[in-house]
Amino acid sequence: MGMRSAFDEIMGQAGSTTPRAELAALGNWIATTPDAELRRRQQSAEATFRQLGITFAVYGDSDASERIIPFDIVPRIFLASEWARLSEGLVQRVEAINAFLHDIYGERRILSDGVLPPDLIFGNPQFRPEIAGIRPPHDVWAHICGIDLVRTGPDDFFVLEDNARTPSGVSYMLENREAMLRLCPELFRDFRVAAVDSYPDRLLETMKSVAPQGVAAPVCVVLTPGHYNSAYYEHSFLADSMGVELVEAADLVVDDDIVWMRTIAGRVKVDVIYRRIDDDYLDPLVFRPDSMLGVPGLIAAYAAGNVAILNAPGNGIADDKAIYSYMPEIVKFYSGGEPKLPNVETWRCREPQALKYVLDNLADVVVKLVDGSGGYGMLVGPTATKAEIEAFRAALIAEPHRYIAQPTLALSTVPTMTDAGLAPRHVDFRPFVLTGSKGVQVVPGGLTRVALKEGSLVVNSSQGGGTKDSFVLMDDGAQPLEAQTQTQSQEQTA
Repeated sequence: MGMRSAFDEIMGQAGSTTPRAELAALGNWIATTPDAELRRRQQSAEATFRQLGITFAVYGDSDASERIIPFDIVPRIFLASEWARLSEGLVQRVEAINAFLHDIYGERRILSDGVLPPDLIFGNPQFRPEIAGIRPPHDVWAHICGIDLVRTGPDDFFVLEDNARTPSGVSYMLENREAMLRLCPELFRDFRVAAVDSYPDRLLETMKSVAPQGVAAPVCVVLTPGHYNSAYYEHSFLADSMGVELVEAADLVVDDDIVWMRTIAGRVKVDVIYRRIDDDYLDPLVFRPDSMLGVPGLIAAYAAGNVAILNAPGNGIADDKAIYSYMPEIVKFYSGGEPKLPNVETWRCREPQALKYVLDNLADVVVKLVDGSGGYGMLVGPTATKAEIEAFRAALIAEPHRYIAQPTLALSTVPTMTDAGLAPRHVDFRPFVLTGSKGVQVVPGGLTRVALKEGSLVVNSSQGGGTKDSFVLMDDGAQPLEAQTQTQSQEQTA
């Protein structure tokens, strides 16, 4: 795996004993705060998360159905200049995803121009012919995107995957920041960190902005599958922070193509639904007829233009990893320019040449299911056993179209608290991008996931990963202490 070659985001090149110049203040904080004190603060944060009930369910794990995601006290830091470049790339990518969805469910120019093979769309289980021809309010499809990024060097960021269905993790971004402000206030004096706590307000603004035409005071709700869902904490947290109702399917009824919420005081018309339920379960009259989590008639109300659904039904096609492999062409097709954020090199196993290459190099690559998520159904060649590699080889030969492969990247590292003290651990990053009728905005922060096992590249919480706070700096240098107090009020407007 060659941990030595990984770029460390704080220290710079691996093996360096002095931090990058712009992050000297963080290096100093790490050097002067004893490990025992860092560990005490970390445990205090985790105790709070446990009390708040910030847990996630690990499917198929009988020991602990609910766990907290481990939290690490050393923040990850983005310089203002790095963030500005990243943001540009994220806006371009999300605009392209939106244009792609609009096109695929409409004119399909990208197919008639021969940019994508049609079977990649029509043969894809994530493509929803039921909603072709429906136009979401204001033509916004991907209202909330979580674009997963990895970093391999000072200026090298790659998109690992696009989450345009129901990306989760924003509650961790907010709670991690809350914990850092409480436990490490000195860092916010050393650095001008952009605030993330405006996210619920921004999300509510986004929701209201896409309400159907002519609705003066839109009623917005968060639709959850219920408290058995692994992200239920986040659903209730967001509804609470926005001051809107958290509803389940039983609370909604569709009458004459209008969605109503049942309340003690009678019915209330609903205009905007932020749904945290997959397409399959959304409306038993259109998708899975056995779904108990959905609202009969919801898609008819949507087709009639009477309700906005975030994210739009049908978005799963943009999350698909086979489609991902064409994202550079997709971005170019809709934006007219080169992608500012490159993809990771990807071999489509459905193509014979690519399959041959992957089978010859299984020990060196990462292989993923095109429709997999959460780190399930993947092979990390360099860390896999011979038996695992051979089992995967058989699966690939049997159903090559179900897989893609990518090189094993030397993901960047950030110092992380381990049993033996601070040590570099690999990280990835999920920023959150909001698209409303007024345009696209990137929240100045995000979810940093960290692989807690030494040498591991798998950061998924379901596979034992943890999280860190992500600081986005408002300028590239540290600033003197007295300047810090005036920035809090400006940050709210930033």
